[in-house]
Amino acid sequence: MSKTSNINRVDGFAKVTGSATYSAEYKTDGVTYACLVGSTIAKGKIKSIDTKTAEWAPGVLAVITHLNVDKPAGYEKAKDRKNFGQPLQIFKDDSILYYDQPIALVIADTFERMQYAASLIKAEYVKEEHSTELQKAADKVKKVDTDKGNDYHRGTPDGYKNAEVVLETEYIIPTEVHNPMELANIIAKWEGNKPTVYTKSQGVEGTRRSIGNVFGVPPADVSVHSEYVGGAFGMGLHTWPYEIAALIGAKKLNRPVKLVLHREQMFTNVGFRPYTIQKMGLGATKEGKLTGLTHEAVAMTSSYEDFMEGTVNMSRFIYDCANVSTRYRIVPLDTCSPIWMRGPGEATGSFALESAMDELAYKLNMDPIEFRKRNYAEKDLEQNKPWSSKYLMECYEAGMERIGWKNRKNKPGSVREGDWLVGYGMGTGTFGCYRSPTTVKAKFLPDGNLVLQCSVNDMGPGTATMMTAIGADVTGIPTENVIIEMGKSGLPKGPTQGGSATTSSVGSAVNDACKLLVTKVIDLAAKTDTFKNIPVDDLAFANGTVTSKKDSNKSVSVTSLLSENKLEELAVENESKASEEAKKYSIYSFSVHFVKVLVNPNLGKIRLAHVVSCADIGTVINQKTSAGQMYGGAVGGIGMGLMESLEIDHRFGRPINNNFADYHVPVNADIEKQEVFFVNKKDPISNPMGTKGLGETALVGMAPAIANAVFNATGKRVRDLPITLDKIIEPNVATA
Repeated sequence: MSKTSNINRVDGFAKVTGSATYSAEYKTDGVTYACLVGSTIAKGKIKSIDTKTAEWAPGVLAVITHLNVDKPAGYEKAKDRKNFGQPLQIFKDDSILYYDQPIALVIADTFERMQYAASLIKAEYVKEEHSTELQKAADKVKKVDTDKGNDYHRGTPDGYKNAEVVLETEYIIPTEVHNPMELANIIAKWEGNKPTVYTKSQGVEGTRRSIGNVFGVPPADVSVHSEYVGGAFGMGLHTWPYEIAALIGAKKLNRPVKLVLHREQMFTNVGFRPYTIQKMGLGATKEGKLTGLTHEAVAMTSSYEDFMEGTVNMSRFIYDCANVSTRYRIVPLDTCSPIWMRGPGEATGSFALESAMDELAYKLNMDPIEFRKRNYAEKDLEQNKPWSSKYLMECYEAGMERIGWKNRKNKPGSVREGDWLVGYGMGTGTFGCYRSPTTVKAKFLPDGNLVLQCSVNDMGPGTATMMTAIGADVTGIPTENVIIEMGKSGLPKGPTQGGSATTSSVGSAVNDACKLLVTKVIDLAAKTDTFKNIPVDDLAFANGTVTSKKDSNKSVSVTSLLSENKLEELAVENESKASEEAKKYSIYSFSVHFVKVLVNPNLGKIRLAHVVSCADIGTVINQKTSAGQMYGGAVGGIGMGLMESLEIDHRFGRPINNNFADYHVPVNADIEKQEVFFVNKKDPISNPMGTKGLGETALVGMAPAIANAVFNATGKRVRDLPITLDKIIEPNVATA
């Protein structure tokens, strides 16, 4: 990229005017309507299920249960369940593994008839003792049997215990739910043995593989459409049972089936951030040098999948510490499987690590940022590699200036504004920068437009806008002449959108394909009479035209070249992947979130007076969409810190706040002032544009920043999120 662009979202007009077509909105002839009926127990067997009344109801076309299902071919082949995007094999038998597990699929000719028929289904169960509470399932704790599940040690195991100053404490992250605006949905149909789905997915190619594995068809025969996604935050990274159910129903009827989950099912059937208990042990010299760090995490998973995430990973490298130990364990519970949620693992882990760093800084009577600077990691000690680039120090300085850190006092409760206690807090974030092999087709059309094609979809971060900005920058074509085709099978293969890897992967592929296309245009132009006897090196391309560098009067447009050569398009298709050189470096994005809070000590009310998010993400491709990502990530972290928690009635194993009235998420009124700052320095190693990931580090570190600010204001240390007013008022919360 020659410069940072600031273009509007290319899909913005379609989204705000309603012309964008989401997966449940496609018009399909002969479509039928389906819903899932869920179990009312958390564990056991289906003793009997009465579907006759529902089957006889007006307009009902089918009721499918484990008793009459045509089991997909892949069910028997995948004995270990590892070939599935989501390992629960719906309707396979009479087993109930969690509350609201689908036990029946009702299909009718209208939405209203479908809903009524579903209400008529009655089931009896043989209940078994269930377990949904992590703290009471200590006997089930186990290690994940993979390389990623291994314990990590550098130096002396648990070396913090030998330090001059020691901190040992525990932190809790509750279950949190993705809750995107768009509900999970699918339209499924079959043409012979070839399925077509319009579905909410973060990965077109992954969905093709999952469906192909389940139904025993080649992935190439699976057609997936997911051009627009109304938010996902990680829930779209699996192919869920509801999608397989819709395909089963469509195949049975040989008609299209539309299925949309209702909001309550979004809390129980499409994953969540897992409830996690973390223990931190930190040791330092009296001068503030870390000598030991131990981070242990115990997280929930389901009874049918060993799900894990990188909760302890950040602690291995973010600070300069000779003795580091991390351990990760899981506890199978009777719930739906967790799934990655924005900032997966690192968002959870940073709450414990960055809160503990703040606590130890207080114990040392040291400014929290000064403490971090004294333990600044100049290289990645975990991998023993140099950073590709690291401008975290610039983030510290910029954030301190913008938040007014100079007004902060180390003694909690020292600063007031009227009746409000004032607190300042910060939290460091990081996330790895990944680059997946990606293919992009770039082509010029006779009208001069540049078309970029890739099956990657855009769930909201502005992928299409990023592709437009890079394509326009490389080719010199105006952004309004760049057309993006994405989000469906049949296009060149793109990656799953997740893990902050899309810009690095897809952007690099756009960059490389456009450069090849420009070369192809120039080579074609060099053969024309206009440039006879002019070396190719003396030709340049910009704004759709090849021009002589020495004589600007000599030029040929792409439109003319296509016409003269009788071409319908001029195209290149190219796969782009990471270089071997990149393997020699540790490539991470970094961020620091700063928060100023106002706390009413009598009411426990917390106001976010000012939020500043600073990030080192390499080159900023487009300022508007990047800032939007940072704002949105910070808001997600605010939800973690102050509001979000799925409450379970453990007597029955079911959620009790599975709606937007009782499960609170941040709104505009919750944040009084928010700022974003980017270092915007090119990473020389990561990819051709010099970018690093943004989507995850935009959230990682925000929750501990809030907790640290609340402590600075009140002297009360809240270690179990969210920080609600009762925890500020109640006397048993840890205090200074």
